[in-house]
Amino acid sequence: MWILDERAAVPCWRPRTESSDVVLRFSTRRGGVSRAPYESLNLGRSTEDDPDAVTENRARWLTAAGLDPARLATAGQCHGTRVVEVVEPGHHPECDALVTRVPGVTLAVTTADCMSILFHAPGVVAAAHSGWRGTADRMPTLTLEAVCRLAGCEPDAVRVAFGPAIRGCCYEVGDEVATRFPREALRRVEGRARLDLPTAALLSLTAAGVPAASIEDTGACTACEAFHYFSHRRDHGRTGRHWGIAALTGSPRAGEEGR
Repeated sequence: MWILDERAAVPCWRPRTESSDVVLRFSTRRGGVSRAPYESLNLGRSTEDDPDAVTENRARWLTAAGLDPARLATAGQCHGTRVVEVVEPGHHPECDALVTRVPGVTLAVTTADCMSILFHAPGVVAAAHSGWRGTADRMPTLTLEAVCRLAGCEPDAVRVAFGPAIRGCCYEVGDEVATRFPREALRRVEGRARLDLPTAALLSLTAAGVPAASIEDTGACTACEAFHYFSHRRDHGRTGRHWGIAALTGSPRAGEEGR
């Protein structure tokens, strides 16, 4: 079960029961230094926010999570389905998911309505950015496959978490998008389709062999909850960005880092 820890030094979503070998977090918009319309914990450099404020926000949030800001790996995010194995910190363009078995490297994906998905298997973590295109094109299951290959495990050994995202209560889509998803992930409001990305991802991951009990969801809607979250759609594109992060703790295995 995940909880919104508003009493943390920097508020965040975290597992209620945390493992000593992994750090998993989803950010909110609270606890940073950015000014409107990016107040206050904007983590995205693709915005028009003050770059120094974004740097401070990133350092503040990672440090609060017990992670080294210098050991950060980020994804370029192009609404595709490429998954990249990370062995050292840095920016990884032209991909939407990162996976690693190197302890101490923090994987981060950026969202402002799209869904961030975190994966944890024995000795491996992954973070994926999955909007409607990525979800329709199997981003959740492609990341799962990469995790299983790297960990040498079956899907039933993988745990998954869905972060804050725009949900079926708010996410109106056209029929050209709706037709790419199962009916269980859709609802109709006054004749218009609304899409629930977590439901679509849940269906694909359970069909791939992840037990439903191993998939957890924050349940948070970015569009509904302006106090806690940025929303690209609600804020007409001028807004901040959240992160989903995953990191293994401990020291790198011999020969892994920088290979």
